Amino acid sequence: MKFDAGSFRDPSGRVLRHDNRVLRAVFEAGAAQYAAARDSGVLDAMIAEGWLLPAEALGGEGLGDLAPGAVHWLEHPVLDFVSYPYEWCFSALKAAALHHLDFQLALLGKGFTLSDATAYNVQFRGTKPVFIDHLSIIPYEEGSVWAGQRQFGMQFLNPLYLWAKKGIAPHAWYRGSLEGIEPEELVKLLGLRDRLSFTVIAHIVGPAAFARRRVADGLEAKTSRPAHLPKKRLVAILTSLRDYIAGLSLAGEKTVWDDYATNNSYDEARRDAKHRFVAEAVGPVAPRLLFDIGCNSGEFSRTSLEAGARSVVGFDFDFGALERAFASFDKAKAPVLPLWLDATNPSPSQGWAGGERKSLQDRASADMVLALAVIHHLAIAKNIPLDMAVDWLMGLAPAGVIEFPSKSDPMVQQLLRGRVDIFPAYTEEAFLAHVGARGRIVRQDRLGEGGRLIVAYDRRG
Repeated sequence: MKFDAGSFRDPSGRVLRHDNRVLRAVFEAGAAQYAAARDSGVLDAMIAEGWLLPAEALGGEGLGDLAPGAVHWLEHPVLDFVSYPYEWCFSALKAAALHHLDFQLALLGKGFTLSDATAYNVQFRGTKPVFIDHLSIIPYEEGSVWAGQRQFGMQFLNPLYLWAKKGIAPHAWYRGSLEGIEPEELVKLLGLRDRLSFTVIAHIVGPAAFARRRVADGLEAKTSRPAHLPKKRLVAILTSLRDYIAGLSLAGEKTVWDDYATNNSYDEARRDAKHRFVAEAVGPVAPRLLFDIGCNSGEFSRTSLEAGARSVVGFDFDFGALERAFASFDKAKAPVLPLWLDATNPSPSQGWAGGERKSLQDRASADMVLALAVIHHLAIAKNIPLDMAVDWLMGLAPAGVIEFPSKSDPMVQQLLRGRVDIFPAYTEEAFLAHVGARGRIVRQDRLGEGGRLIVAYDRRG
């Protein structure tokens, strides 16, 4: 039994993992609030309506020694993959923000509210967000203010605003500050025109000014009477903010690889051969979870699903491609989650004690990986030695498919243009040797005459 490293800030309870099970211990500090939500039927209602991750109440027999002091025990289904806000594309972050606000409004309609507004309490099943922290649901007290307003701004609104209005993807900023983007920092980027928005004034400029005033007052700050916010007014604030976020969109500027699915070095016959190879490799493995590295718009993620994969997490560096993939799989209600990834600088272990947020490698529980049109970007564009690139890719899953474009490939030629060729070890022979040293090559093929080499490996057993 092991406490989840990201579950320690709330004294109400802790999440534990054991034997592929996810358990939640509810302690005395959260027992009354949990019982109120449970006995009112609000937990079952929110689960039934899809807002909240399912939970099964356990009797606690034999569990007491695992978390001394636990009053109640819950068991949750295991999510395919836990992602973080700084890995989401714009549409995913927007969907998570809207889900949080809609969930809050639904709870208020039943006499409950949320005690915080952290984005880490939202996860995805495919492209559909779901709230995962049952102990954040507390009884609503008439007149109470929105406790999570600043946190919602930092972790949802401010990154979305920066992205939509300034054209700046927030990932580096967000990953560097896990609490999100502070309004007093974002306000420095706002012009006069930005400040004409009521939402910007209320949720960015106002909180920034309030924070600066508190700092200026310091120890001499006077204790003020608690604010009183009628429920009707709180609902109006949440609804107005929801409408504003729903209206945010990206400028639609072209990105480097957003049209790669149709603008590449493949003809139709080679593309069909690649789809057949992937399908025939995925079928026997029947992966519960498949990673598609360099997924682009997701056409091979779709092929993998059709061949027997239960769910897919796609990764790509290009935000335009990710937006297309997210929209496509969301419309199809397919179990695919497209995420942003810089493969040469993936999400690290960070936060408290270096483990509150886990690295991609620590979360990599995939049964299979696709790495199509990827390895040349690592080895040629980023100067990653070929053996290290193969090692990283094969380390993500025990089985997989890797495509190798040779130096004669037009895409590799494009990467080499204007550069001295310092890659004598980038050869098909070396690639096959590296794969074979780390696993069994199940099959290999060439995509058309003189085309790219593609291999399926298996290092199980």
